[in-house]
Amino acid sequence: MQINPQLRATHAQTTATRPAQAKSAQGTPAAVSAASAQTPEGARLARAREALREAPEVDLERVEAVRAAIARGEVRFDAERLAGLIEQFHGVRT
Repeated sequence: MQINPQLRATHAQTTATRPAQAKSAQGTPAAVSAASAQTPEGARLARAREALREAPEVDLERVEAVRAAIARGEVRFDAERLAGLIEQFHGVRT
């Protein structure tokens, strides 16, 4: 498996150009967020939504850490176990 090293640049462009998801009309996500932010739970939810909106879709630091662990030989791969899990999830097709 080869991972494109330009993923970081592509992802940065995607998140920078992503349109705002909230709208200002009543009943839209922005209006619902504003209404729910009036309670402590709603305020926490609004902060969590904002953090999620700003977070990258891919944790590039984690990707780099896994790549390094694979390169060091620290990650074991059991093809038979993976095949069994795939069969279990998707069922065996004959």
